[in-house]
Amino acid sequence: MACPSNLFATFFIVFVISIASSTAQLSTDYYDSCCPGLLDAVRAQVKLAVDKEPRMGASLLRLFFHDCFVNGCDGSIMLDDTATFTGEKNAAPNRNSTRGFEVIDAIKAAVEQICPGDVSCADILAISARDSVVALGGPSWDVKVGRRDAWTASQAAANTSIPAPTFDLNRLVSSFQAQGLSVKDLVALSGAHTIGQARCTNFRARIYNETNIDGFFARTRQAGCPRTSGAGDNNLAPLDIQTPTSFDNSYFQDLISMRGLLHSDQQLFNGGSTDSLVTSYSQSSSTFNADFVAAMIRMGDIKPLTGSNGEIRKNCRRIN
Repeated sequence: MACPSNLFATFFIVFVISIASSTAQLSTDYYDSCCPGLLDAVRAQVKLAVDKEPRMGASLLRLFFHDCFVNGCDGSIMLDDTATFTGEKNAAPNRNSTRGFEVIDAIKAAVEQICPGDVSCADILAISARDSVVALGGPSWDVKVGRRDAWTASQAAANTSIPAPTFDLNRLVSSFQAQGLSVKDLVALSGAHTIGQARCTNFRARIYNETNIDGFFARTRQAGCPRTSGAGDNNLAPLDIQTPTSFDNSYFQDLISMRGLLHSDQQLFNGGSTDSLVTSYSQSSSTFNADFVAAMIRMGDIKPLTGSNGEIRKNCRRIN
């Protein structure tokens, strides 16, 4: 059975398509009839990837974040550069940093086996992000789906829209507000740093130059990240020093102890307006989990392509 967007293209006349595309909404049951095996297929592939490398859970979650912050949750981050097209993968926030593309490829291939031409790469990114959190011990939620894939990408937008690890609190707040996300969403989504790692080049300035940092923590990180730029730039350190492969609230406990790895992390607990949220999340994993889930759902609603807009890519790396 074809999914709703494909039915639009097959059975409805042009003006009806136009109306449907302008009013279409995401839903949690979009694929229930047309691709009932979708969630099991995605979950199985994510589990394989995370079991092989726990860090991959953080990488898949980050792919969804970096996709949604650039012109909406439209799968644009997956597009490869070509001789005539420059995509987002080599934008400054993504180059030598975003990873997990081959896992999305594997998921897409598995889904195409059971539901050819029905499921978008944008939706696969959204479902994979949820399953990655669950695989590492975090909360689950019903993912809204029905997105279609973009025909294009924007390296320029990726360079300007994705918040940087050097941002202060005001710039972080502005960056999230530009996407329709609140200060609470900012802090809750930053809790994704309870898993994953960062490269030395992104935290060198903090561990050598900043004063709002625990001394022992700074010295420990300096051992794997030389002061000289270019030396050890790609050396990794965990964003959460307590439980780096478990999705929990220890990231916020680290911030209260001045052990945030990135400058942008510690800005959330630095005598500013977000201190109370960090304190609350550090004390209650259930509060953090609930707010994280709500924020992930809101982020997934950023400017999706629906109805007759966009396409369902056969290969996530290129348009049809």
